[in-house]
Amino acid sequence: MKAGGRIRAWSGTGLRLLLGAVFLVAGALKVTDLAGSVRAVGAYQLMPYEAAEAAGAVLPFLEITVGILLLAGLATRFAAAVSTLLLTAFTAGIISAWARGLSIDCGCFGGGGALAAGQSPQYGWELARDGLLLAAAAVLVVWPRTAVSADGWLARAAAEAEPTAARPASDAETG
Repeated sequence: MKAGGRIRAWSGTGLRLLLGAVFLVAGALKVTDLAGSVRAVGAYQLMPYEAAEAAGAVLPFLEITVGILLLAGLATRFAAAVSTLLLTAFTAGIISAWARGLSIDCGCFGGGGALAAGQSPQYGWELARDGLLLAAAAVLVVWPRTAVSADGWLARAAAEAEPTAARPASDAETG
C-alpha cells in the first residue's frame, strides 16, 4: 500500500472510531430515558406527536446500532450513509428551531426539550459539531476502507479463499 493510501486508511480509522463513539454514546444516553428522547424530538415541533413518539423511541436504538457498526468497521459505507442521513436531519432540525425562534436543548446526548428561563440555546455550537461529524461521515461514505476493521478482515478472508474458488475450469473438467 502506498503512503497516501496508508494515511487515508489510518485517518479513516480515526474518523470511523470517533463517529462510532459519538453515535454509541448519544444512543446509550437516550435509551435510558426514552420519554426524554420522545420529548426532545417533540420539542422541534416538526411532526405530529405520534410521529415524534415513534422517532424518539427508535432513534436511540438506531444510533447505538450505527455506533457499533462503525466501531467494528462492519458495513462501514452503509453505517456512514445512515450517519450522513441522521446528521443531515439533525442539522436541518436545529436550523429550523433556530429560524423559528424556539428555545430548546437539541437533545443530542439525552435531555432535550424546552430550555428553562434564562438559558440560551447553543445552536451555533451544535451546528458546528454536527457539520464536522457530517463531514467525517461523508468521507467514510466515499472512502470506507480503513486500516483496522471487520470489513477489511472479511475482504482479506474472501480474497484468500477466492483463488481456489475462482480457478478456471479445465477442458477435462467441463467435458
